[in-house]
Amino acid sequence: QVQLVESGGGLVQPGGSLRLSCAASGSILGSETMGWYRQAPGTQRELVTTITRGRSTVYADSVKGRFTISRDSAENAVYLQMNNLKPEDTAVYYCNADLWTIVGGTNRLSNYWGQGTQVTVSS
Repeated sequence: QVQLVESGGGLVQPGGSLRLSCAASGSILGSETMGWYRQAPGTQRELVTTITRGRSTVYADSVKGRFTISRDSAENAVYLQMNNLKPEDTAVYYCNADLWTIVGGTNRLSNYWGQGTQVTVSS
């Protein structure tokens, strides 16, 4: 069974930094676009950043210049370095990935979500 497992969330003061990690496990052949989304209480889940297999990136305007996404394609892992954190960054952060698996003898590309990790920015 394919899973995305996140780690690295926690409580940090404004201006601080956190690094989130997400690793895919299971019978995975490879990965395409990977990324991070977040959801604050009472709001819809929103895009934070994505990175393609070719390492092209997209960032939400609210995090540009503060957050950096990176990936290790060999390990099917993605990371999010968050600097200069603000209280408005408080949310549950979800890893998302398009992963290749074998289903019924055929290669299939499917989208997966992690379980989420809480990031709280507060003094």
